[in-house]
Amino acid sequence: MTKQQRYFIGFINTPLLWSNNVIANLQQFKIATTQVPFQEKIEKNIRLGKWVERLVSHQLKQDNSIKIIDENIVIYQNKRTIGELDCLLLKNNTPYHVEIVYKFYLYDPTIKAVEINRWIGPNRNDSFVEKLEKLKTKQLPLLYKNETQKTLKQFDLNITKIKQCVHFKAQLFIPYHIKNYDFKLINPNSIMGYYYTFEDIKALQNCKFFIPKKLDWLSEIDIQIDWLTFSECKPQLKLLLEQKRSPMVWIKNYKGQTQKCFVVWW
Repeated sequence: MTKQQRYFIGFINTPLLWSNNVIANLQQFKIATTQVPFQEKIEKNIRLGKWVERLVSHQLKQDNSIKIIDENIVIYQNKRTIGELDCLLLKNNTPYHVEIVYKFYLYDPTIKAVEINRWIGPNRNDSFVEKLEKLKTKQLPLLYKNETQKTLKQFDLNITKIKQCVHFKAQLFIPYHIKNYDFKLINPNSIMGYYYTFEDIKALQNCKFFIPKKLDWLSEIDIQIDWLTFSECKPQLKLLLEQKRSPMVWIKNYKGQTQKCFVVWW
């Protein structure tokens, strides 16, 4: 299996972060799953977010009820970029503006706030609620700016008729000691594994380890890799944690069972 196809399978196996309910008045745009292999050529050094946009585009193209109008529409104000619309499309002839999001969040039960505020990025420099706020106050309102309306004239679209949605997926990780949970808002199927401190992860030192690159976080675990012992992996882990970087780690136990996890510096 190619790396591109592993990315695609990892992406389609990640469920929407919420589905039937609405969070922060944001409706999810649901896309039918396709098994058509992803074979597009992607430029080197593309970041994870752009990979996800191409994977979503591939899915949309397989749905006969959907016609993509345009993607990655950059909006300028006095030659300065003020934002970008991820995707404009028609679904059954209804126009949609869809913003595409793919995130990795960890649940921190020590945060003294409601459940939704406890989902944070692995390095604590972003959060679920911050992303929701950005969508509501910046990314989605961009559609209604004068500069955007000028750009969209070429598509002969009535701005007031365009529906706005998000396609928001995330891989979620919870503290390793939490075995029972009942999250009210998010999709529990989005929980992909646990996170550990460096001291916690020592309990798994009889397992094999691998630290994937950031782009490979999206992928299904590739078992055909050069697995490391804990002693071999330990220096890499310590260096990343000293730099206040929380890596994703793939783990394989003696039975050959694998799991994704994070090791956190905080």
